Amino acid sequence: MNNAKNFYINGSWVAPASANDFDVINPSNEEVCETISLGSEADTNAAVAAARAAFDGWSQTPKDERLKLLNRLSEVYNDRQEEMAQAISLEMGAPQDLARAQQVGAGSWHMGGFLKAFEKFEFDRMFTDTEATLYEPIGVCALITPWNWPMNQIVLKAIPAMAVGCTMILKPSEIAPLSGILFADFVDEAGFPKGVFNMVNGDGPGVGSQLSAHPEVDMVSFTGSSRAGIAISKAAADTLKRVSLELGGKGANIIFADADEKAVTNGVIRCFRNTGQSCNAPTRMLVERSRYDEAVEQATEMANKTSVGPASEEGRHIGPLVSQMQFNKVQGLIEQGIKEGANLVAGGPGRPENLNRGYYCRPTVFADVTPDMEIYKQEIFGPVLSIMPFDDEAHAVALANDTPYGLTNYIQTEDQEKRRRVARKLRSGMVETNGSGFAQGSPFGGYKQSGNGREGGIFGLEEFLEIKAVSAWN
Repeated sequence: MNNAKNFYINGSWVAPASANDFDVINPSNEEVCETISLGSEADTNAAVAAARAAFDGWSQTPKDERLKLLNRLSEVYNDRQEEMAQAISLEMGAPQDLARAQQVGAGSWHMGGFLKAFEKFEFDRMFTDTEATLYEPIGVCALITPWNWPMNQIVLKAIPAMAVGCTMILKPSEIAPLSGILFADFVDEAGFPKGVFNMVNGDGPGVGSQLSAHPEVDMVSFTGSSRAGIAISKAAADTLKRVSLELGGKGANIIFADADEKAVTNGVIRCFRNTGQSCNAPTRMLVERSRYDEAVEQATEMANKTSVGPASEEGRHIGPLVSQMQFNKVQGLIEQGIKEGANLVAGGPGRPENLNRGYYCRPTVFADVTPDMEIYKQEIFGPVLSIMPFDDEAHAVALANDTPYGLTNYIQTEDQEKRRRVARKLRSGMVETNGSGFAQGSPFGGYKQSGNGREGGIFGLEEFLEIKAVSAWN
């Protein structure tokens, strides 16, 4: 890849201040697929300085000019979709179909939502006949993004920040950095002014911590683990900068007795999508007791039908986990589930029989899981589903809310009033019902330890804005 070892700072590709190579591993075969550089404090400071210098000019650029550049970036992104799909597939193990349709597709979908919202967005609004409320860009933003949905998260941060007039430094995950490097190349091709968008590779303790604590950074937008989100919040506290967090989840999929006959199999598919590496995955399946035994049989059958294979292959299958560390974590939790007495009905420890190299995990289902078990409590981030019965509506709600997380919950029932009642009682930022997905521009974010703030559409634009009241405007 061109510029794999370089950083994008002040409109140019530049070499790191000091050499610090880092190998990117292809999770499908455990081989090095690229070598990047990890940034130093000098690189971080250079990127922040470029963003700070560009802020005054970019923030005052007319809305129409910013919109024109964003539309151009959208064209470049769509023209080079296949490049992006191959980068994502290589770096984090998304199979070809998933990489093209969902990984890359999520980026273009969110970009379209932002463009529609931005076209109608009013920065200057009258609060009374004489008093105005002005929405203004917050300033220099650090965007720290994860490896599991690279373009989903980069687009959800970079596009609204650019749109409203912020300047930024992107730090992609060092585990899956190729898509971030490619996105920087897209920005360069689109012709944005120098310093508006900067990209520095690095790890969390290095560049991530430096950006979080930097006095010239006005906001940090982070997606990743709750543990890292806490560390970033602490690092940012000394400068009282805004911190927007999209963190982990332990979603409950509540299946009532009258749910659609495909509710269970669709729930398994949704849990295993992206090899279970999604913060909003429905990893706890709660089934009304009268339908529970049938649900366990259906989930077992679906897991056994789920094929696993290399990301380079076409077809519907799940790929590897992203890294050795993630593989070890998931394997450890599967072993813990067995040790604690959960009923293993599909999958289990180790790789699938036909795969002896790569970070592949067997699609796994545990039944009869109880709230005291680690697999009930922890975000596993792998293709592991926990199933448990509930007795009535109140019991289902209590189980669903029995978690420190609150990102996405799911409800399956034909009773509309029940769906509404339960949705109101669930402590999560999103509730998906009967498999109906969310509209373009819908707010994405969570309660409790799943973070704060919202991404997507108008909500995402507002995340990067300050509000100013001005009297006697008229």
